[in-house]
Amino acid sequence: MTDPESFAHPDADLNRQALVYHAEPRPGKTGIAVTKPAETQRDLSLAYTPGVAEPVRQIQADPQNAYRYTNKGNLVAVITDGTAVLGLGDVGGLAGKPVMEGKAVLFKHFADIDCFDIEVHAKRPQEFIETVMRIAPTFGGINLEDIAAPHCFEIEQALIEQLDIPVFHDDQHGTAIIIAAGLLNALELQGKSIEEARIVVLGAGAAGIAAIRLLMSLGAHRNNIFCIDRQGVIHLGRKDLNPYKFGVAADTEKRTLADAMDGADVFIGVSGPDLVSAEMLASMAPRPVVFALSNPVPEVRPDLAKSVRDDLIMATGRSDYPNQINNVLGFPFIFRGALDVRASRINDDMQIAAVEALRALAHEPVPAEVLAAYEVTELSFGPDYIIPKPFDPRLRERVPSAVSRAAVASGVARIPYSGA
Repeated sequence: MTDPESFAHPDADLNRQALVYHAEPRPGKTGIAVTKPAETQRDLSLAYTPGVAEPVRQIQADPQNAYRYTNKGNLVAVITDGTAVLGLGDVGGLAGKPVMEGKAVLFKHFADIDCFDIEVHAKRPQEFIETVMRIAPTFGGINLEDIAAPHCFEIEQALIEQLDIPVFHDDQHGTAIIIAAGLLNALELQGKSIEEARIVVLGAGAAGIAAIRLLMSLGAHRNNIFCIDRQGVIHLGRKDLNPYKFGVAADTEKRTLADAMDGADVFIGVSGPDLVSAEMLASMAPRPVVFALSNPVPEVRPDLAKSVRDDLIMATGRSDYPNQINNVLGFPFIFRGALDVRASRINDDMQIAAVEALRALAHEPVPAEVLAAYEVTELSFGPDYIIPKPFDPRLRERVPSAVSRAAVASGVARIPYSGA
C-alpha cells in the first residue's frame, strides 16, 4: 500500500515516477539472463545432466576451476541488513531491497559485473557474518551495503580475515576513495597540501571514519583532522569512544564544530542537512575546500557557501551542482579490477591506486560524448571540475587497470594482469 504522505513531499512527482519505474512493466530492476544455448536436447544435456557432471568433477579436483566453468569470477553479492539505508535509517533488509537492486544495476551498467542482491535478517553482527560466510563460495566478491556503524567495521573486518575473495563495504571505502580523489585535486587548485591541511570531518559513521583513515594513508596528519560526532570533537580525553572512534581521535583542546572550523582548510560533511552556519564558513582559512555531502540536503547549501566565501571550492553529493562526489565513480571499477586478476582482497594499495587514477583523469581533456551527456559545452580541470563525471567512458579502462596492477604488485592477485 502506498504511503499517501510521500505524495505530499516536495519530490512528489519524482516519487510517483519512481514507483511506476520500479513496478512496470515487470516488478524490480534486475533479472537472470541465460548465457549459453538452451534450444536443443543436446544443449540441455550439456547445460545439465549428464554433461554438467564433468565441470563438477573438475572443480572438486581444483576449486580454482570454478572461475573457468561457472559465473563465480564475474559475480558479486550486494548484501545488506538494512540498518542504514540511504538517509532513511534502519528500515530492515526487505525495505532496502530496491537499493540493493539499484546497486546491481550500476555494477552491470558501468562495469559489466553480474550481481545477486541479498537481504539478510540478522539481529547481531555475528549472525550476519555467519550468513555471508556460508554463501560466499558462490561469489567472486562481496559488496557490503547500508550497514550501520559501528557494526559495519566489525562485519567487514571479520569477513576480510576469513574469506579469500574481495570484501568491500562501499559506504566506507567507496565514499572515502571518491572524497580523497576530489580533495587532492581541490587542494592542488587551492595551493595547499594534504600533509599540512587542517581538516574537519562532520560525521563519525562508516564514511567519515573510512575517509579519515584513507586521508591519513595519503599523508594527512592525525592531529590536523578533527572528527565531530553528536557529542562534539572526538578527542583523546573522551571516555565514551569505541575503538573505531578512538582511532581517529585528535590531541586537541577543540570541543565544538565551531571550534574546529576556525582556521580549517577543509570541511567534509557526511552527516545531515544545514549544520554549518555562515559564521563557521567565514572562520575558515583562506581558500577553503568544502565537501558538503549530506543528500539530498547538504550540510551547507552551495548558494549560501558561495555568498560567504568566494574563494572556496565546493563539492556536494548532488548531481545538480558541480563536483558531485558519487560512489559510482568507484565501486564498479574497483571490483572490475579486483575480479580481473582474481584478487583475494581489496587492500589499501588498490584503494590508493583508484584514488590516483580518478585524480589524474580529471586533469585530462573531457571527451565530446561526456559534454553531450551533461549538456555542457566545456569542462576542464578547475574549481567546478575536480572529479570525473560518472558517464566518462574512460573510467572503465583507467580505474580497473590501476586497481589490477596494484593487486598484482601487492601480492593479492591470483592471476597476472593481462591488460595493456
